[in-house]
Amino acid sequence: MRVLIVEDEVRLASTLQDLLELNGYTADVCHDGEAGLDNALSAIYDVILLDVMLPKLDGFTVLRRLRAEGNATPVLMLTARSELSDRVEGLDCGADYYLTKPFEPKELLACIRALTRRQPELRNTDVLEYGDLKLIKNSFTLSCGDRSLRLSRKEFDMMELLMLNRELVITKENLLLKIWGYESDAEDNNVEVYVSFLRKKLEHLHSTVKIKTIRMVGYCLEKS
Repeated sequence: MRVLIVEDEVRLASTLQDLLELNGYTADVCHDGEAGLDNALSAIYDVILLDVMLPKLDGFTVLRRLRAEGNATPVLMLTARSELSDRVEGLDCGADYYLTKPFEPKELLACIRALTRRQPELRNTDVLEYGDLKLIKNSFTLSCGDRSLRLSRKEFDMMELLMLNRELVITKENLLLKIWGYESDAEDNNVEVYVSFLRKKLEHLHSTVKIKTIRMVGYCLEKS
């Protein structure tokens, strides 16, 4: 699961990134509103942590523009401003929750879990199933019948994305953004390498599920 942190306090942003990654999330950081909006509009994030007091564009403006573009990614606003009017404005702009600094790490993680549970496609996904496959999140395990194996982090992220989208085609661009991140220098061949890894593991499991290549577009799962 990928989280975008938009926070101008560099030390706090780094602390939040470390906290999230320690708890199994992938986290990207922006330090101003313009960069935050640009990243958020890529639609590769599952949750956005958005500060209110930001340079270039404040958090309220970022959120209004994000919602105006039809982006419904859950947004958790982080701010030292605790006035009722500020909280109301944030919620009216489209925030899903409002957390006032300072906050406890456990509270932040609980808020993120609550927000992701509200997304229909992410509900009850501790174990994902498709065809004869099961993907177990807490152990990074892919299984088929009585056979199972452990995936690397990127293999897991790619398989999770494919299984969440079922037979829908996922473009190489979206796989790159979602798995390697907005600022990564990874290229199409990185995607191809990990698709090859996963195909070999599906063969080892004797699964009837295949990763189908849609020429010049991307990949999807299919059951044979």
